[in-house]
Amino acid sequence: MTGAPTREERLILVAVALSGVLAPLNSTMLAVALPRIIDDFQASVGTAGWLMTSYLLALAVVQPVAGKLGDRFGRRHFVFGGLLVFGLASLGASVAPSLPVLIAMRTLQAIAGAIVFPNGASLLRQLIPAARRARAFGTMGAALSLAAALGPPLGGAIVAAGGWRAIFLINVPVVLAALLLARAAIPRRTATPPRAESPPFDLAGAILFPALLLGAALLAIEGVHLDSALQVAVLAVALAGAGAVFVQREAAHADPVLQPRFFTRRAFAAATLGIATSNLGFYTLLLAVPILLARQSGWSSLGSGLVLALLCAPMVACSFVGGQLADRMGRRMPVVAGCALLAAGLVPFVIEPGLAPAALAACLAITGAGVGLGSAGLQTSAVEAVAPEHAGVASGLFSTCRYVGSFLGSIALARLLDAGEGLAGFRALFAIALAGALLSVVAALLLPVARGPAGRPPSS
Repeated sequence: MTGAPTREERLILVAVALSGVLAPLNSTMLAVALPRIIDDFQASVGTAGWLMTSYLLALAVVQPVAGKLGDRFGRRHFVFGGLLVFGLASLGASVAPSLPVLIAMRTLQAIAGAIVFPNGASLLRQLIPAARRARAFGTMGAALSLAAALGPPLGGAIVAAGGWRAIFLINVPVVLAALLLARAAIPRRTATPPRAESPPFDLAGAILFPALLLGAALLAIEGVHLDSALQVAVLAVALAGAGAVFVQREAAHADPVLQPRFFTRRAFAAATLGIATSNLGFYTLLLAVPILLARQSGWSSLGSGLVLALLCAPMVACSFVGGQLADRMGRRMPVVAGCALLAAGLVPFVIEPGLAPAALAACLAITGAGVGLGSAGLQTSAVEAVAPEHAGVASGLFSTCRYVGSFLGSIALARLLDAGEGLAGFRALFAIALAGALLSVVAALLLPVARGPAGRPPSS
């Protein structure tokens, strides 16, 4: 038996979940406002697209560094500081006089969200007992999935009632509530007491790691616009060389930001590979289905949003189930089952992208259930693979790998749907999504044979 959570555990879980929903909610909520923003600022679609791209980039590159800072100096301060900055950036975005200012405020929102999330997740690792930890991560995952799913319909309603600027104002009461809960729930001491011989903070690594990730993302996004394949190859080789030197440097540092040795641990490597590849499958499907419905059947944005509820609703429900199963039966089993369901739901899209409505609904429900079933076990495996004092950086690296999958899916979508005619581009795109899902099954099978709740985490 895992036992019932205590009042303190419930309070910290609600505080962390409420703090964490801001980033995914604002990621999806703005999508419906883009046409209005483009009209108001008379901007091109490509320029306005940086409202989304800069947001995802900042979330990806900042989280490991933010987690490392929280591990070293205390997670409570960074949760509070991130929430305050998120609220101020939201106010700034609501009165932005130009598109560049709005992009800057969006990027600041993402940086703040990237500070909050890994430190909140590491608090769950630190404060929730192992016997109930996966259930807590499942609940948090369900809250994040629900926020992402509610984003488009909520954003549409807010834009219709008060214009696109009102989208940013809705964050303010959420931030205030999260601050009040965090103040009551998070202990004042949330960092491991420093040792007398503690090495200096890895400032160079904290700067170089985001710079390398940003460079790789920009090369992937903008490389197609370079004059020749040779230029792309030269830049890619240079970036790979710089990355290799950086990893070597981090491996030699006494307390590095990147912690490359984490990836030598089977559980951590498998969990991060699993989240990257499963998110490649899921995110590609999430982006492609509305475009497919609009092109092939003339569906409206509202209709497509309602269809995507068939993908997101099972994901929310199964996140709870996956967390409970991971606590009762071990982390590995629900992850393998979830990744297998994700792959099974994608197979019909590869065979025939233009599915009939009933088949479309069934496949979306299966894939959503698969993602939800495996998410808690993946994240719990990642943070349990390291000692508690490293939970923040581990959570940040895990989230970065999640966004790597999202980037790969969005880049494949842009390339293939521009080049392909009819359903050919969609079939190729769904084949990539299926390949990602199948790789996630392999990664799940590489997770260590899980123990029951009475077992000891790998870092113990």
